[in-house]
Formats: sequence, structure tokens, C-alpha cells
Amino acid sequence: MSGYVVVTGKIPRELKEKIKRLGINVNKVIRRALEEEVRRREMELLKKSASEAAKILRKIEMNRVIKSIREDRDSR
Repeated sequence: MSGYVVVTGKIPRELKEKIKRLGINVNKVIRRALEEEVRRREMELLKKSASEAAKILRKIEMNRVIKSIREDRDSR
């Protein structure tokens, strides 16, 4: 199992007893929950970055973009 690390946390004893009684695979549940949370947070960061990029791109005049594209095409 190289490539894995141990993560610990405290839960109420009553919850632990219910988990055991219900046969819940704690490792699987924790891994899935953490993977989902990581994906959610990464998506938030991507949305924030896209929003910031959009703000910057809105400041660029369309005529300037068109002129740059034409100049690039003409130089070839």
C-alpha cells in the first residue's frame, strides 16, 4: 500500500458503534467524501480563475484583437 497515508479524526463513540453495526466501510466512505470535496473545491477555484480572466479580457477592445489577428495573418 505504498502511496497511501494515514488520516485520523475523532468521532463520537455512538457513531462508531453504529458504523460497526451497519457494516460501513469507513475507509471507502472517507476516501469518496474527500475526493468529492477536493473536486468541488478545485471546480470553485477554476470558476474563480475563469471569472477573473473574463474581467481582464473584457477590458481588451475587440478592434485591437481584430487588428492583431489581421497583422498576424498578413505577416505570413
